[in-house]
Amino acid sequence: VRAGQRLASMLRCTRAWRLPLEGLGPHSPSFARVPVAPSSSGGRGEAEPRPLPLSYSLLDGEAALPAVIFLHGLFGCKTNFNSIAKAFAQQTGRRVLTVDARNHGNSPHSPDMSYEIMSQDLQDLLPQLGLVPCVVVGHSMGGRTAMLLALQRPELVERLIAVDISPVEGTGSSHFPAYVAAMRTVNIPDGLPRSCARKLADEQLSSVVQNLAVRQYLLTNLVEVDGRLAWRLNLDALAQHLDKLLTFPQRQESYLGPTLFLLGGNSQFVHPSHHPEIIRLFPRAQIQTVPNAGHWIHAERPQDFIDAIRGFLV
Repeated sequence: VRAGQRLASMLRCTRAWRLPLEGLGPHSPSFARVPVAPSSSGGRGEAEPRPLPLSYSLLDGEAALPAVIFLHGLFGCKTNFNSIAKAFAQQTGRRVLTVDARNHGNSPHSPDMSYEIMSQDLQDLLPQLGLVPCVVVGHSMGGRTAMLLALQRPELVERLIAVDISPVEGTGSSHFPAYVAAMRTVNIPDGLPRSCARKLADEQLSSVVQNLAVRQYLLTNLVEVDGRLAWRLNLDALAQHLDKLLTFPQRQESYLGPTLFLLGGNSQFVHPSHHPEIIRLFPRAQIQTVPNAGHWIHAERPQDFIDAIRGFLV
């Protein structure tokens, strides 16, 4: 129960500590109202999907040290890492960037959703901010985005840390399609007070999402838009492309930089049978386990999470 309470409180999207630079893309302010980007990959022969101007928060630090980039998982947002980012910036003196993936948080919505296009989003953003090469830390979906970025553009990634995820499809995320389906069926009448609306949404989710901490995590995505509560996630795009997000693109190249796979001791997301593919793609990979942690290591064991990353950076 305590672990669940810690998870819920840590994952609640709260105000950031200090944001010397926050934006939707490099220079514009971040808005609660989510912009929508038109599809650029609708038919055969059309252009590839375009990178989007992602919403981010950047904590200032020593420019001589590689910056640390935190990428959240599916259903998450950049503020999942607020406390971690603050502590990491204070303890290491490094610049720390947290980013909302497309169709998540305050980043724009798009019908295009894949690891390839999410990697392209970062290939566009990170050089614009002058943060390359950098240390990329990705949890779950963010971990796979980080892996692909390192494989495609190794010169941008000084070190790679994948948190409780592997480049092999596992069973840990098998319930995610049910979560998306349940969120899409939530029905909140207009004019309902915010507290009542959240309670109603929680009740509607509870038959499918029985874990209270996970429900509270999902409900952080329920925000007020034009006077009514709505999901800030692009659930239509997630539902359409979820099968691609639960696997990893087939790659032949390898990333030769230092790599850490940080696993939760109580999690089922990464199985020992995944290790050969991890080593094939990331020959310098270390695999480390955080005891008494589930899938959301950074929420359940924040100090152990920070200590493991700091140890890897030494």
